[in-house]
Amino acid sequence: MDVGMKVGHIVQLGPGSADGSRVDRPAVIAVLLGVVAAASGAAALIAGSAPLGALAGVAGLMAAALAVTLAARQRMVEQRVRQTQEESDAQRRELRRLRNSLSDVEARLEWFDEARDAEVATPDQLTEPESGLLAEGWFQIALDSRVASARRHLRPVAVVRFEVVVGLAQGLPLPADPTRVAKAVVETIRESDDAFRLQDGTYALLLEDTSDAGATWTTERVRTRVEAVEPRAVLWAGVSCYPAHGLTTDEILVRAESALELAREWRQPRIEIARSEM
Repeated sequence: MDVGMKVGHIVQLGPGSADGSRVDRPAVIAVLLGVVAAASGAAALIAGSAPLGALAGVAGLMAAALAVTLAARQRMVEQRVRQTQEESDAQRRELRRLRNSLSDVEARLEWFDEARDAEVATPDQLTEPESGLLAEGWFQIALDSRVASARRHLRPVAVVRFEVVVGLAQGLPLPADPTRVAKAVVETIRESDDAFRLQDGTYALLLEDTSDAGATWTTERVRTRVEAVEPRAVLWAGVSCYPAHGLTTDEILVRAESALELAREWRQPRIEIARSEM
């Protein structure tokens, strides 16, 4: 295909053309100027004419200037496309965050309603007095609600059962100060997560939209934070997740407790992940 055919192809592209493309006039002009420059240069070479040579030079400069303009415009368009894409991605992330927040609010409302119906919503049953964390009366209700929400929205939810003791090196393990442990937990977990202190002195976490790997990382951060305020503390934990380790709240809870028992066999801090065959 020669230059003339290429020019004709570009000129034909427009609203009325077969492929519906629009004419890029600066590009057409640049190509035409290039053709003029090439033709003038060839004629000047054959005829030895200085005016034709000058015309070829001017046409070539104009074609180059248009080419630079087109390149700059192309870069500007690409930058705008990237900016629009980034803004769109940011909006999608924000929408996803809002949906997750709404789901979390719905789950919390559900287990508040269930707690009210079960008559465990009195002030003295809401929080555990020593730690200030949520009390055991809320734990099973919250777990049922969180798993039901996770099932509807096809998202994981993690349960962490853990214990913190001091004096292990001396052979006299005792529960660590619950206020210090609670402070470390609250400073570590997200607003969408819940922390409980149970009647036996152990603790539980419900971690929204969290896999076993994410729950292990969160628990490790809690352990680090606890040791910062209580250097002698040893934390043992068991992690279980829906749906990886169970499809019902009983299965998930039993496997988290079994993992905690395995962790207690160590004489040092330990986080165990539940196994489905437990």
